[in-house]
Amino acid sequence: MAFSATCTASSRSYFEALEVAERRALHSYFDQHIVEDEELGYLALDEGDYCALPAHLAARVVHTIHGSMLDEF
Repeated sequence: MAFSATCTASSRSYFEALEVAERRALHSYFDQHIVEDEELGYLALDEGDYCALPAHLAARVVHTIHGSMLDEF
């Protein structure tokens, strides 16, 4: 059985941000966060750009992808 669903701009921006975050995470030590923004929809943020995320950003995180690089060598 197949289902069909319409893709809204909000869900499209989420999946675009998810794709960016997954791609970045492969080459980063830092976690990649998908953050909800009222004006832009969703966007991907690199935790390394902010050190610890400020509270106003951390409260809007909807998904996190852990960085894939290891610093153990």
